[in-house]
Amino acid sequence: MTAPLIDLPESDAEVPQSTRRERVGWYFYNFADHGFFTVIISVFFGPYLTSIAMTAAGCAPDADSCSRPLVHIFGVAVLPGSLFPYTVSLSVLLQVIVLPVAGAMADRTSHKKQLMAGFAYVGAAATVALLFLVGDRWVLGVVLFVFANLALGGSAVIYNSFLPQLAGPNTRDKISSIGWAFGYIGGGLLLALAVVAVFLKDSLGISTAEVARWSIVAAGIWWAGFTVIPLVLMRNRPASAGDHVRGHVLADAIRQLRRTLRGLRAYPLSLYFLLAYLIYNDGIQAVISLAAVYATEELKLSQKVLVPTILLVQFVAFFGALLLGRIAGKVGARKTVLGSLVAWTGLLVGAYFLPARHAILFVVVAALIGLVLGGSQALSRSLFSQIIPRGSEGEYFGLYEISDKGTSWLAPLLFGIAFSLTASYRIAIVSLIVFFIVGFIALLAVPMRRAIIAVGNQPPRLL
Repeated sequence: MTAPLIDLPESDAEVPQSTRRERVGWYFYNFADHGFFTVIISVFFGPYLTSIAMTAAGCAPDADSCSRPLVHIFGVAVLPGSLFPYTVSLSVLLQVIVLPVAGAMADRTSHKKQLMAGFAYVGAAATVALLFLVGDRWVLGVVLFVFANLALGGSAVIYNSFLPQLAGPNTRDKISSIGWAFGYIGGGLLLALAVVAVFLKDSLGISTAEVARWSIVAAGIWWAGFTVIPLVLMRNRPASAGDHVRGHVLADAIRQLRRTLRGLRAYPLSLYFLLAYLIYNDGIQAVISLAAVYATEELKLSQKVLVPTILLVQFVAFFGALLLGRIAGKVGARKTVLGSLVAWTGLLVGAYFLPARHAILFVVVAALIGLVLGGSQALSRSLFSQIIPRGSEGEYFGLYEISDKGTSWLAPLLFGIAFSLTASYRIAIVSLIVFFIVGFIALLAVPMRRAIIAVGNQPPRLL
């Protein structure tokens, strides 16, 4: 398809300029919400919800597993051990419906920061309410987590849609990388406090379950408290897609979203990039979520090794995001992301050869993953922001978040199939390199400069 004839802005000077004050405010929202990923999703909520479910099923609290079903849904028995992944899957399925609408609403309102904060405070409130997740109240835990994760995704869509308004094409990689770095340092600091509580639980006279419950609540308080900073420091701009009719923002957003979905065929290169991101990001998410299983089941490492390693990765990822952002400033974001995919492939091969019970080598590989983790995600976000038509930032980032959350089952499925066929976690983990190889080829095939021009944007000096 031939790109339409359009007038391009000549430089970053034609992009609405942001102040240092509002950029700092934008960075701090990542600082605020990242604790949800590290403390709740990565460490505490899954095991804690499972223990609540085991109590409800009448199983011994210290049992390794429980075969008594909680409930049957459409003839399928929901076991305590499967409740958390099912809960995550339910929240992801609902995000596929909610996130594009949230993005369309963001494009149709001149009160975007308040909309972002609204999602944030709904999510934070649901998280704090997990304080009441005790006894056998597993249904309460499922409902509150689904609300919190939906709100997290909605606020992330709106947060990401600010990026094209804060930076022009030549500074976007740097600002996106700093935002990711703030996220990792925020999540790392909160997790560090939780780790200290775990080590001091005996002297404090509390159980591991109580540490988990209060750490989850602390993540909600952290999220709510630090959201005040972007709410104060950031400023609203006129609605990028035009103001909605008063009182009909949701209806306008749904109509606009329908028009955008119909018009996606006009920008096939943007869709090709989204497909490439879908593939390699699915591999990234799988490594993050399955590393603990590989470490415990294959490498025979204990939680005393795993939790500090997760904490280390957060702080290394802080420096990694800044490092890759600096590299992108010299060679271009696309080349840097392609290089990071090569690194991911090499690190998975290295993980395959890790000897069992060698904690130091595992920590080294995890730290190297942290170096490429933040940068590959931050630069992918800034690249995608370049191929979004102006006025549709929120809607497109809604689709972007779906590609992140809604497809994260592909790589875990391959991992499960590989393990089922070989009974080897080593084969299963190394099988994930296919996502990085195919993603590399797919991203390499996208003519980024042409894709940027096709949507009416000015390409950066380096790609």
